[in-house]
Amino acid sequence: MDSLGVPQSTDTQNNTKDNPDEKYEKKTKDVKASPAHSTLALVEQDSEDPWDLPELKDTGVPWSALDTKGKVLRVLVSVLKFIILLGLLYMFICSLDILSSAFQLVGGRAAGDIFQENSILSNPLAGLVIGVLVTLLVQSSSTSSSIVVSMVSSGILTVQVAVPIIMGTNIGTSVTNTLVAMTQAGDRSTFRRAFAGATVHDFFNWLSVLVLLPLEVASGYLYRVTELIIESFQIESGEAPDLLNVITDVLTEAIIQLDESVIGGIASGDSDARNKSMIKIWCQTANETILQNVTVPGVENCTFPTLCWVEGNYTVIVKNMSVMSNIKKCNHLFVNTNLPDLAVGLILLALSLLVLCSCLVCIVKLLNSMLKGQVASVIKKILNTDFPFPFGWVTGYIAIVVGAGMTFIVQSSSVFTSAITPLVGIGVISIERAYPLSLGSNIGTTTTAILAAMASPGDRLGNALQIALVHFLFNISGIILWYPIPFTRFPIRMAKSLGNITASYRWFAAVYIILCFFVLPLLVFSLSLAGWQVLVGVGVPLVVMLIVVVVINVLQKRKPGFLPAGLRSWDFLPLWAHSLDPWDKVVVAFTAKCCCCCKCCQGSNDDQGHEDQESVEQSTEMRKAAYDNPAMAVEKEVEDEIKIELDIIKVAKL
Repeated sequence: MDSLGVPQSTDTQNNTKDNPDEKYEKKTKDVKASPAHSTLALVEQDSEDPWDLPELKDTGVPWSALDTKGKVLRVLVSVLKFIILLGLLYMFICSLDILSSAFQLVGGRAAGDIFQENSILSNPLAGLVIGVLVTLLVQSSSTSSSIVVSMVSSGILTVQVAVPIIMGTNIGTSVTNTLVAMTQAGDRSTFRRAFAGATVHDFFNWLSVLVLLPLEVASGYLYRVTELIIESFQIESGEAPDLLNVITDVLTEAIIQLDESVIGGIASGDSDARNKSMIKIWCQTANETILQNVTVPGVENCTFPTLCWVEGNYTVIVKNMSVMSNIKKCNHLFVNTNLPDLAVGLILLALSLLVLCSCLVCIVKLLNSMLKGQVASVIKKILNTDFPFPFGWVTGYIAIVVGAGMTFIVQSSSVFTSAITPLVGIGVISIERAYPLSLGSNIGTTTTAILAAMASPGDRLGNALQIALVHFLFNISGIILWYPIPFTRFPIRMAKSLGNITASYRWFAAVYIILCFFVLPLLVFSLSLAGWQVLVGVGVPLVVMLIVVVVINVLQKRKPGFLPAGLRSWDFLPLWAHSLDPWDKVVVAFTAKCCCCCKCCQGSNDDQGHEDQESVEQSTEMRKAAYDNPAMAVEKEVEDEIKIELDIIKVAKL
């Protein structure tokens, strides 16, 4: 402090005010001390968890601010939206049923031919893959499992051989809700949640098979336990219930009806079934016994001489023959068509997919408009809140029971899981709650199969019911493995990781579906056909390499000190071997070239070029401003990236 009592810092402040360069230099030094070296690091530090459920805020007028007329109008609109939502759900379920029928028309005969190869089915891995592929072809685990049950009942397959096939049907049915999640790829955060909510079902099925299939091959666990259950209880035949089918059959049977016995006949080796159409023509038939002349090799084959005579070189007898007479035709659109089954199947496939996607988009839009404000908060609390301590663990098991009950009502796990997928996407249901609901749907679909098996004749009841119980016990065992202990809930973590990847690279979702449900099963099936020596020689090194990679990844994240310096990251590999960025550039370039081949893209390219140029120039100016600031300086490569981005946008706007 000087003689006037003024602090010396005042002079410093005045000097700084007079010298702006010195002020800028001082601020620069202060900023350089910050630990963040770029705006990207600052954004990452403040970013929120992408898996937090979003707030569905109500942008409308509050209820308290409405007059009587406005309140009545809002109630009427809400009721109307609810009725429309029920109608869309009805059309959604019916379209799934029609989609299943379409797949049966397109691939049903191929499925029957696959099941006819008994020598291949004796290989457990081949049986597993056949169960996956057949369920993909017919898009119904109920259909594929019923074929297996009929083959076991008729003695074509043994129960031991059929167990891996049943496991495969459990995997194949989970592809439907994964495809439904693909329709929500428009919004990145919604797609992240929806795809994770769908694939948590996939990962549960795959992990359960990886553990239980080797256990079954080694010990016969599922076969022995179900055999003990069948022998211990006196089970009588019953009737399989029709619940939701009573409502949906009104529409679906007016469009198409199929003869379900054709696929089973082809699988059983019936030559007449191979030449028979799967489209049902006669809905009401009757068996009549008539007298008919039959030619026999010789007179010694005559049972009654009075009913036997000789005509030239032929011996003819009169026998009672059972003949099926047609009484009433079916009433559906394709009853009188001359088109082959494949053509009808393709027509129904296109129409059902169109209705399915349209209904799903409308359902998501309608739910977004309805689930806002207090309504959304109430529903979220009901679905996602746990019971108070110490009963919080009970909530998940109640969700399993709810999922089983709802699936039992709709009689299809695909319908139930496909219905909750958009709810997960818009943030009404969390991934942690969707997981037990999906587990419950697996149990619900097996109870329907058990009741259907109980409708079998008495001499076939044991084997049919044992296969249905194998399916039930498989899912119960999977739940015991992957749910009670929170640490073992690997499907949730795996689904979230895949959701993060597909949110950044949306094309990877299609790659996942093709690899997991087509390429991998076909690869295993091909190796199985070549013999167990080839399967072991190729499969074991691949499995060992996969296990090593997974272990190294876990150690890199949790205990990097346990690894050598060279293995603490994958930087020693080429970039394409440990990052999807180079592949993403290839996909973008390929898509851009495909778009340029279209006349529409060529026509609109000139119109959009000016807008693209302006947007890139603005982006360039912003980045240059950040580059000029020493606190936010980045490497010189930013300019090169801008040039590359400009070239890509000039080719096509994605």
